[in-house]
Amino acid sequence: MDIFSIFTLMGGLAFFLYGMIVMSSGLERIAGGKMEKLLEQLTSNPLKGLLVGIGMTVAVQSSSAVTVMLVGFVNSGIMKLSQTVAIIIGSNIGTTVTSWFLSLSGIQSTNFFLRLLKPESFSPILALIGVIMLMTGGSKFSRRKPVGTFLIGFAILMFGMGLMSSSMAPLANDPRFTHILTIFTNPILGLLVGLVITMIIQSSAASVGMLQALSMTGSISYMVAAPIIAGQHIGTCITAVLSSIGVNTNAKRVAAIHVAFNVIGAIIFLAIFELWLHIFEYPLKQMANPFGIAVVHTIFSILAATCLFPFRKTLEKISYLVVKDKEEEKEVILDERLLNTPSIAIAQCYKTTADMAKLTRENLVMSVRMLKQYNPKISEIIEKNENRIDKYQDVLGSFLQKLSSKELNEEDSNKISQLILSISDFEKIADHSNHIMQIANQMHKKEWVLAPETVEELKKVVNAVKEVYDITVKAFIYNDLRTAYEIEPFENIVDDISYVAKKNHIRRVKKEKVHIRRNFAYAEILNDLERISDHCSNISSNMIQMQNPSVPKHELKNKLKTVDVTGFAKQLDEFKDKYSLQLIEK
Repeated sequence: MDIFSIFTLMGGLAFFLYGMIVMSSGLERIAGGKMEKLLEQLTSNPLKGLLVGIGMTVAVQSSSAVTVMLVGFVNSGIMKLSQTVAIIIGSNIGTTVTSWFLSLSGIQSTNFFLRLLKPESFSPILALIGVIMLMTGGSKFSRRKPVGTFLIGFAILMFGMGLMSSSMAPLANDPRFTHILTIFTNPILGLLVGLVITMIIQSSAASVGMLQALSMTGSISYMVAAPIIAGQHIGTCITAVLSSIGVNTNAKRVAAIHVAFNVIGAIIFLAIFELWLHIFEYPLKQMANPFGIAVVHTIFSILAATCLFPFRKTLEKISYLVVKDKEEEKEVILDERLLNTPSIAIAQCYKTTADMAKLTRENLVMSVRMLKQYNPKISEIIEKNENRIDKYQDVLGSFLQKLSSKELNEEDSNKISQLILSISDFEKIADHSNHIMQIANQMHKKEWVLAPETVEELKKVVNAVKEVYDITVKAFIYNDLRTAYEIEPFENIVDDISYVAKKNHIRRVKKEKVHIRRNFAYAEILNDLERISDHCSNISSNMIQMQNPSVPKHELKNKLKTVDVTGFAKQLDEFKDKYSLQLIEK
């Protein structure tokens, strides 16, 4: 093999790996939120987990990438360790799809229709279609672009495969190469070769592709290829192992399960391989071809899955033996590995924001209770929650900024914009709740007591605000646009009753000549409650504007004030009657 053939081989491998990255990126963007839905459907049913693993691997074209995702999911607390086992097993089956695509390179026929199936026949056409789709996609977020990206990636991958095949063609007549191959008839050596090559390039699909290209020389038998394939399955674990550095214990165990599955699978496969070889020999001593390599690759994955699927708990126990528990674990709110799958990363940002919203509600409820009965221990809990809410805001803000730099479709880009605005609103609601707590602290120290009539009116304002907040959180968590349209009219009623409460308080102060500072304290409480309601309105309008990005926000809010939602008028009247306040006489 001369220097030019080596350069061609390396160039072909580079094109192959780059094509796989581009194709995977296109597939992910085509999938959009579908991978997120696959995960949502994941239950304790292991069969569903197996199918999810197959589906996710077909989408990202890499079992290693799926395992890296799982490491991130477990590290962030999205998934339990036990849920990942079936997905890992499924991902090893899903990764065989690439080898079947690559097996088309081995088609040898003069038949016109069969020749059309060869990559060199259809890849240029796919590349042309892909370029046209990219150039005519209009907006950079057009749905045509991910499809175009996928087609171009596939064409580049197949071009790389062709380069590798042509670079290896001279080896067919090289006696030195044939002599070297006799060394690899030892299955252990073959396994080590497959393992080392895959560890170096960190892609089992690429190393299987290289093996398929090599098989086209007609000088490699299945007896040599099979152990190499077993080694490739073990070598692909290196990516997951490297990704598990610096993560929590359970996330490390995901990588341990991946390694254990492939090592045990390789042992089972080689044991059956040796037994078959001693009894039958055929077809293991026959010369391999790309199609046969794909068949062996698939047999390995299905055999390992069939044998080990019933022993999922055993694989989990092995991971506990390999990775011991630690006394202290660093909390991870959002794992940056999720950035590689934007749709899933955005879904997790929504869940994290929902956690932030629930914590904010706790602070709101506790703060207003402090006005009636002050408790220093509750004050400490509110402060602790406030610090955690601030941490949520910092982590989410930083994560979303990094996520926005990724190539996203229009829907995901709008979701990120909505999240950034909503996170700010939830944090400000928490700040207003904290301010109410500070006022309660001040009133407790100065022994200020609100008049019974004022307390009753305040209860109505507080309960109205809590109801509006609960409706807002429900709309946000379930992305319920119908409910989001209802929030602005509710918020207008809160403004009205807050105005009446302020007027009544001013009139009582004039009659009773209450100290001016006590007057300001109550007015500030009402202002905080009113601002909380305003932020609820902002959150709902952000949701609605995501569906109507061309409408300016102030115009949208004006439209929402007069919104007509079927069946909503009665609900609005009930809300108004429940919390209405009467203006007292001067």
